[in-house]
Amino acid sequence: MNKLLFVFLLLIYFNLHAQKKSYKIRTIAFYNVENLFDLKNDSLTYDDDRTPEGKDHWTMDRYQKKLTNVSKVLSEIGRSVSKNSPDIIGLCEVENQQVVEDLVYHKNLQDKNYGIIHFDSPDERGIDVALLYKKNAFIPTSFKSQRLLLQNNEGFRDYTRDQLVVGGLLDNEQIYFIINHWPSRSGGEARSKPNRIEAAKLNKRIIDSITRNDANAKIISMGDLNDDPTSDSLKKILKAKGDINKLEEKDLYNPMEKLLKKGIGSLAYRDKWNLFDQFFFTSNLISDKKGHFSFWKAGVFTPTYLLDPSGRYKGYPLRTYAGGNYVGGYSDHFPVYMYLIKPALNQ
Repeated sequence: MNKLLFVFLLLIYFNLHAQKKSYKIRTIAFYNVENLFDLKNDSLTYDDDRTPEGKDHWTMDRYQKKLTNVSKVLSEIGRSVSKNSPDIIGLCEVENQQVVEDLVYHKNLQDKNYGIIHFDSPDERGIDVALLYKKNAFIPTSFKSQRLLLQNNEGFRDYTRDQLVVGGLLDNEQIYFIINHWPSRSGGEARSKPNRIEAAKLNKRIIDSITRNDANAKIISMGDLNDDPTSDSLKKILKAKGDINKLEEKDLYNPMEKLLKKGIGSLAYRDKWNLFDQFFFTSNLISDKKGHFSFWKAGVFTPTYLLDPSGRYKGYPLRTYAGGNYVGGYSDHFPVYMYLIKPALNQ
């Protein structure tokens, strides 16, 4: 009898320990939504194309279609794993607060209870960055817009996007987010490179400032950097590493570098794929410390409906406009995502 009881208890023990661990998952996403503009002509910015009278013939129907498309994408990122939409979303190429509100109040997202953090940038086209957060997951405690000061070749101010810095509690754990949209490659990669170097330097100053006040701060920087993970802005200025085994205490880790080496991109130009949309973060997020969030994995979100189905751009992101013609797509970028996990409380 005692022997049978022992065997029975042993079977229970192995059965319990054979069960998979369960984790709490939080999804972080970033999406360049490609010119989410309202219909109004802002006399202070170059938004004329995206008006009813402009060359894009931007109508209310097209605006509503854009909101439907973008909100659909945002509602589905990470859902196959987390069973829900992202908890934190970084956006770029939004024109103003109103278009972001129209987005989060769309029927595809209105039940998600997203909060918005947005500042107007001095960008010449009037495009900004923004952060969306689920109010039941994240409580913002600080937020500010950091200006990137640039000069053109004539010595005049070159107006561009600010970098948005948000600190807060993700399930009661302090985490900081930086939302970026670095200067474009207009005029060529080499000619425009100094502007992205300056953007990387500003990002580094922000990270250094946060860590001076809190040496253990967990910081996630995300955005459309208009550079690849292997570009000088990431490797020489921020010194972000793509090999998790080579990380030291104060390093930044860029999980997108491995994806790029596998040929994965978030946008394409002239048959070349780039991975401009990225996350990089402090190495203390590479941890299995009990009760704290740690990085699990990152990826590019590419459901079939986001791909151009035919023609010269087959397989590229399905854009709103292509070749000057309205096609009613989504964006010229694919969104990217990453997961943070921690063992569930019952573990």
